[in-house]
Amino acid sequence: MFWQTTRFRIDLSRPKVMGIVNVTPDSFSDGGRHDDTAAALAHCEKLLAEGADILDIGGESTRPGAAPVPLEQELARVLPVLDGALKLGVPVSIDTLKPEVMWRVLERGADIVNDINALRLPGAEDAVADHPSCGVCLMHMRGDPATMQQRPAYDDVVAEVSDFLRERMAALTVRGVDSERIVLDPGIGFGKSVEHNLALLRRQRELLALGRPLLVGWSRKSTLGAITGRPVDQRVPASVAAALASVQLGARIVRVHDVAATVDALKVWDGAGLVG
Repeated sequence: MFWQTTRFRIDLSRPKVMGIVNVTPDSFSDGGRHDDTAAALAHCEKLLAEGADILDIGGESTRPGAAPVPLEQELARVLPVLDGALKLGVPVSIDTLKPEVMWRVLERGADIVNDINALRLPGAEDAVADHPSCGVCLMHMRGDPATMQQRPAYDDVVAEVSDFLRERMAALTVRGVDSERIVLDPGIGFGKSVEHNLALLRRQRELLALGRPLLVGWSRKSTLGAITGRPVDQRVPASVAAALASVQLGARIVRVHDVAATVDALKVWDGAGLVG
């Protein structure tokens, strides 16, 4: 199975590691560490040295309770880092829900749009559909970052996430976007309780019926803190365990902060023949 993006047709016969580059002062895990261009590009190079296959750059925090960032501020954070990252020889994803940001980054050569809102804002579908080949990740989120964790409720979280992703994928197909350009993200921690997130992990194989690769992000999430009792800066082992479980259950891309630990764990699993 492949993921077609602007410059790369990514072979997903082996799982890929997407390294997180937060160019923000307020992300839940590493806010402020890479919030200038030089620091962010140094972090990109570090993640690649650790084995990242894809870089995911974001200029607006999507942690629970986060306030929106003005358009010009997000662009000022993201565009210089994108320009530098495009020279590093790997697929570059931009994590944004703003259509205006999508247009601008795609004009500059970004490979992937990673949208927590699944292209639901006016103009977002246009940005992707009007591009000849960019990749897109459609994620499930109930509500928005400011409100999503206020008593989320589902009758059947797996069925409802599946139905949502199927509908969003169909909407893009109608717009002429080839299915090979699409991957799907169940949205761990986005409008979901601890039990909802764990149900999505236990039953993750059901989402494979949608027919497109799964991109899953458990890294340092609050559910791991609820399970282990560890603060966010002590969740590396739990994050690696969740990434491995996701891959075992069919995920083809894992989005992580801790690239080296995840890559090493996947190498061990691959050496033992446990990675399909």
